[in-house]
Amino acid sequence: MDRVAGKTCVVTGGSMGIGAACVRRLAEEGAHVVVFDCVDPAKANAAAPVEPPGSVTYRQVDVTDEASVQAAMSLAAAGSGIIDVLVNNAGIAGANRPTHEITEAEWDRVQAVNVKGVFFCTKHAIPHMRANGGSIINLSSIYGLVGAPDVPPYHASKGAVLMMTRTDALLYAADRIRVNSVHPGYIWTPMVQNHLRESGVTDLESGRRDLAALHPLGRVGEPDDIAWGVVYLASDESAFMTGAQLVIDGGYTAR
Repeated sequence: MDRVAGKTCVVTGGSMGIGAACVRRLAEEGAHVVVFDCVDPAKANAAAPVEPPGSVTYRQVDVTDEASVQAAMSLAAAGSGIIDVLVNNAGIAGANRPTHEITEAEWDRVQAVNVKGVFFCTKHAIPHMRANGGSIINLSSIYGLVGAPDVPPYHASKGAVLMMTRTDALLYAADRIRVNSVHPGYIWTPMVQNHLRESGVTDLESGRRDLAALHPLGRVGEPDDIAWGVVYLASDESAFMTGAQLVIDGGYTAR
């Protein structure tokens, strides 16, 4: 219950899905978690009370707005003066059509959240980490590693996150700031359920079985499958790990 005890952890997109699971598990392991999310605070169930020693604070933040990110990051660091962990989880899937049918606005929206959001949050967390070191955890995807014939803006954005991770790992290693990426397979979240619906699937349980068949372990992942990997990267257990890809995909990319 103390794997990240006393650490200040910022989790973006922490009100649902993988982000909410990360918030819960980090708090259970003793962290003070600050959730950045654009969702109305009244609807942010990730900010529900947790048992000590951890705690959760919610801040309404648009990760595509640099001023909003900078101000929220300063507030997150206000208590201890530092940020120990940043989990860049906020992301959207975007339009699921072939590249030649994607509009500029649709493309730009995905890159703004999934790429620029990671850039802004990393940029404004670094000053609060340099004196003490820290861990930055970027949520990429299996589709930052392999291709698939769908959702072009999303796949491009997750490939970008992988390379941002490697670059920043090298840039900030001397400051004892570790930067790693997590690559989930299909996880049963609202994003995946919406992806199925937009792909024409009307029976979600049938769609879930079809997705499960893509994974050698025979199931779709749960948010906690990813959250425990994030706890590991946030903790000192992963102190010799940077610039790496933690693949949690039920064997999807082993084929």
